[in-house]
Amino acid sequence: MTKSKPRILKDYEKLSNDLKEQIKLQYVDGYSQHLISYTNKEGKLISALPFETEEMYYLIKMTRGEAQQIVEDDDDFDDTGLLKEDAKETYEEKHTDYDLDEEEEPGYDQPMNFDEGAEDDD
Repeated sequence: MTKSKPRILKDYEKLSNDLKEQIKLQYVDGYSQHLISYTNKEGKLISALPFETEEMYYLIKMTRGEAQQIVEDDDDFDDTGLLKEDAKETYEEKHTDYDLDEEEEPGYDQPMNFDEGAEDDD
């Protein structure tokens, strides 16, 4: 039996720069097209960007509009919404332990229990 990873629901603004850099490496073409939706315990539809590290499984709360604005405002992305090559190289060197196997997708087809009470407020 495998131990499941802790699941964290977090706002993008509250993420560390280190984690944001790792997310950029996984989503080099921006965030909005990778958002998933789920219904929280109050019945409200929430959209979030899934992101998994070796230790944690994150859902980063953001709307499609917020996702597009984050990329537009970030100098690491070009005008077409792609991660710039120099930023990509810099972050790849910095995060050498991070597995970027594009063939491997986390199991998003499984129902996930994320509720507002599980949010990490770091």
